[in-house]
Amino acid sequence: MTADGSGTTTALSGLTRFARYAFMPNRLGYCGGGDNRALYDYVVADQADRGLAEVLSHFTGAMPYLRLIARSSGLADPFHPKVVEAYWVGNELLRQVEARQLYDHLADRFARQLSPRMRQLVLGKAPAGARPHHSFHVLDVYRRTAETEQTLRSLDSCRISWARVQRVEGAGALVERQPLELQAGKLALGEPQLENALRQLDGRGFADAASTGDWVSMHWGWVCEVLSESGRVALEGYTRRHLALANATL
Repeated sequence: MTADGSGTTTALSGLTRFARYAFMPNRLGYCGGGDNRALYDYVVADQADRGLAEVLSHFTGAMPYLRLIARSSGLADPFHPKVVEAYWVGNELLRQVEARQLYDHLADRFARQLSPRMRQLVLGKAPAGARPHHSFHVLDVYRRTAETEQTLRSLDSCRISWARVQRVEGAGALVERQPLELQAGKLALGEPQLENALRQLDGRGFADAASTGDWVSMHWGWVCEVLSESGRVALEGYTRRHLALANATL
């Protein structure tokens, strides 16, 4: 939901949840506009208004997917909490998007950027079972439309991953996470490994209450939020679904 201009939304709004995932790739210069500090300030303050909606409108990679999910679900607001959750984590709204709708969406956005062969491969993922989830964009669309060749490491950092907190250490956290690997020439999730994650800047972060044993989501090495068990299951399920689809035409 969005504010009416005179007040603010709660921390559970779709706007602030979107900002949690958009913050780090924007900080690194990969997407969005030039208001990275605004993204950070809105989330740590647990507030959202039309100013945040304007900042988020510059994320031209994600926003069309949100509009597609919202339209397919009969929702007017692309920042509706369930729409935002569907794209970044995954939920039942993804099943409301018909294969033809996703096919047309991909054709309208990306056909001119792809060779005839790549266009056939990418668009063919819609009838094969793809959903408008961030993992699909990263694993099948982004790696074929990006201006620079994507490495395994960049794909692993760009996808939203789930990790279990082992220890909180100041501005960082030691987490256990399954990395993206190549196994027998196919993309796969490897065995869980310990790694360091960044959870705070200037003494504040988006998941300050995370503690040992909690599941968290990560984007480009940054802890975005504490995940519920159902959220973790959905994120893992959609990630594995789109890994299988990507491997079909690797």
